[in-house]
Amino acid sequence: MSNGPHRIVFANEKGGTGKSTTAVHVAVALAYQGARVATIDLDSRQRTMHRYLENRTETQRRRQIALPGAQSVVYGGDNTDELDALTEQMAQHADFIIFDTPGRDDPMARHVAMGADTLVTPLNDSFVDFDLIGQVDAETFRVRRLSFYAELIWEARKKRAMATIRDARREMDWVVVRNRTGYTEARNQRRIDQALGELSKRVGFRIASGLSERVIYRELFPSGLTLLDKGHLGELGTSHLVARQELRTLVAGLNLPMPAPNGQMAMTGVE
Repeated sequence: MSNGPHRIVFANEKGGTGKSTTAVHVAVALAYQGARVATIDLDSRQRTMHRYLENRTETQRRRQIALPGAQSVVYGGDNTDELDALTEQMAQHADFIIFDTPGRDDPMARHVAMGADTLVTPLNDSFVDFDLIGQVDAETFRVRRLSFYAELIWEARKKRAMATIRDARREMDWVVVRNRTGYTEARNQRRIDQALGELSKRVGFRIASGLSERVIYRELFPSGLTLLDKGHLGELGTSHLVARQELRTLVAGLNLPMPAPNGQMAMTGVE
């Protein structure tokens, strides 16, 4: 079903999970595939996604090169009608709208999450991050209960399902993206695997592989370049190539609909 541009919301009420980095790389990956991408940064304090794309524009000007990119604005208000009007304005010339949200409980973040076509929740592989969506038993590591955030999204998905046919809305696809860290102990890794698998069946999210904690992502921020800008990164080491493959796997795992020449939407990944 088609109801305007596909809305991708990167949301997690905890900071430090890689939301902005992942959002920027997905935006650029879609632009490389020919999609028109608009972004709205709801974190008006840090503005990480917006600043990244500003740096990208400046690099194009300085180097006199052309790079696929995205329209970008920051919204720092607290009025949902005003935000919806801005979203509609950005939607007029976009196939995708990507929202980056603050790493805290925020009413505007909740509002856009309710309207997401694809809701992406990045998590680091730790029970500190897992606690955002579910609580586990201290002895067995079985899921005891859903968190408030998971219940909120669960209720939103139920309401969305009822509106899917009535209002020609897409179903919400909730994807939990596992951004792995290099120091996760193997036994703890298995426990997280088990808990995520159990919880995904209960609340209906999908699990996708994310990005590792690599220095390269932080190094690219000042230039606004991404791992997909192959001709502008200089000589790449093995870790860069592995990171690029991680990114390709992530974008393919999101299973996003790409606009086709005939106006229909086709599912595709990154070449």
